Amino acid sequence: MKPFSLGTGMTNMRGVFYPTGHMVLMFPTAEDARRACELLRKDGVSEDALSVASPQEFERQITGATDEDDDMLLPSVGTEADTARRFRMLAHEGHHALIVHANAGMASEHVLDVLKELPISYGQRYRHLVIEDLVEAKR
Repeated sequence: MKPFSLGTGMTNMRGVFYPTGHMVLMFPTAEDARRACELLRKDGVSEDALSVASPQEFERQITGATDEDDDMLLPSVGTEADTARRFRMLAHEGHHALIVHANAGMASEHVLDVLKELPISYGQRYRHLVIEDLVEAKR
């Protein structure tokens, strides 16, 4: 697994975090995120497809990609700004991020089944023009 770095194409046209082709999963602890990486590697996911971020680093990168004043902008048809805010809030609360480059053949349900024993706080899969809810934020 490698450290997360906000790459080209991981934001939408408004600059909001939207990493098309990725699953973003949040975990309460670093150990949970590391364990998720181990389980996915054992299941055949390549090391290069897995990135992790500490809460501070993920929040910094997401905040940098998300306009803090985006409520002042025209309303968006999608929910990407709200989803980015939710990720930012969880990172601010100390949750760790696992970002999985998810090729078209990788089924979301299978990934969740592989990780079923772990406490995923929140998860989304970003597809072209749609964000798939994987795990709803626990409140």
